[in-house]
Amino acid sequence: MSGRKYTDEHEWIEIDGEVGTIGISNYAQEQLGDIVFVDLPEPGRALAQGDEAAVIESVKAASELYAPVDGEVVSSNEKLGEEPGLVNSDPTGNGWFIKVKLGDPSQLDGLMDEDAYQQFISNLE
Repeated sequence: MSGRKYTDEHEWIEIDGEVGTIGISNYAQEQLGDIVFVDLPEPGRALAQGDEAAVIESVKAASELYAPVDGEVVSSNEKLGEEPGLVNSDPTGNGWFIKVKLGDPSQLDGLMDEDAYQQFISNLE
């Protein structure tokens, strides 16, 4: 399984072996505006698909990052504690939130690929 997958809540997950890196899409960060604080989970926390995994605070609103799949948090992006604006400047790169060890890789089949996600957000505008 390669490539990035997306949820209808605007999270992305990119898989490398048994680990998925999770963040929010460029569309999501544009909707949120300037991000000023991110509250990330501790490594070792178990997440079920759809669980609130992190809190994102922007100048406009507070929002949540939801787990796109079941998994255990293996690391959080500590850079975001000092530099939450990375989510705005590089949402699909250095602005990632957490890495999880996949609990059920078959859940990825229910997520959108890049083309489907672009179609999804074009219908929102």
